[in-house]
Amino acid sequence: MSAGILAHLLGKQPYRELAAKVAAYGFPYVQLALSKAISDVDCSLGKLSPGLASEIGGAFASHGVKIAVLGCYVSLIEPEQETWRHHVDRFKEHLRHAGQFGAPIVALEVGKPVDQNQVADNWKRLHRALAELVEEAERWGVMIGLEAAQGHLIDSPESMAAALEQYPSSCVGVLLDPCNLMNAGNFARQDEIIRTSFDLFGSRIVSSHAKDLKWGANGELSGTAAGLGELNYPLFWRLLEQHKPHGFVTLEGVEEEQCGAVARFVREGRAAARMEL
Repeated sequence: MSAGILAHLLGKQPYRELAAKVAAYGFPYVQLALSKAISDVDCSLGKLSPGLASEIGGAFASHGVKIAVLGCYVSLIEPEQETWRHHVDRFKEHLRHAGQFGAPIVALEVGKPVDQNQVADNWKRLHRALAELVEEAERWGVMIGLEAAQGHLIDSPESMAAALEQYPSSCVGVLLDPCNLMNAGNFARQDEIIRTSFDLFGSRIVSSHAKDLKWGANGELSGTAAGLGELNYPLFWRLLEQHKPHGFVTLEGVEEEQCGAVARFVREGRAAARMEL
């Protein structure tokens, strides 16, 4: 059982130095968000090429690190047309070059609604974007990983399932972060939410994030590193290994000095879950 990390958690830096640092911590793979993680190359729209992608991907590969996921966190529901077009084109560019990076998945959270009263319009913009992106993903043989997040258009197991229903393509999957499905109002029902997620789209999970949530003394729900909060990880690991054995799991919400201990928590938890199956 393994654990990767969001590369930018180790600091934005030149890509060769970043690759060496990831390897030094013993992570076999990363989720790489180019704009957040790399400081010495301009990866803005129009700058990616097969050569640049191969150079960055090769730097990680030379240290034995895979790029499991490319993160391209753009909003697909922007109401302003020019911005919407820029975001869609940027994601398509990541899909075109994912193979040279060595990444099978390009992931995103779909965006926060600007106007909560325009629900139907937001879903129309999302579906219009996904129609283009699915065609591009199928053309290049790359997976799109949709990630739910609180405050975003997709923020629950049910809204994720609704989006997936529109796109049965094998190129559309889920990047599952159980904490992103929860808030102060539903955290007490976390087991139900976790089980519902796997019931609704367990077969379409392509990667997962590991972080945690805990109640503070002030009664507020806050984030922390995996294993340091109150998420029912034994249940999550058991269902994850049942549905997607050996799937990618990347650490999120972790400080650099916590990396070793949290990675060990993930590896040991997943291994224990496998033993139960």
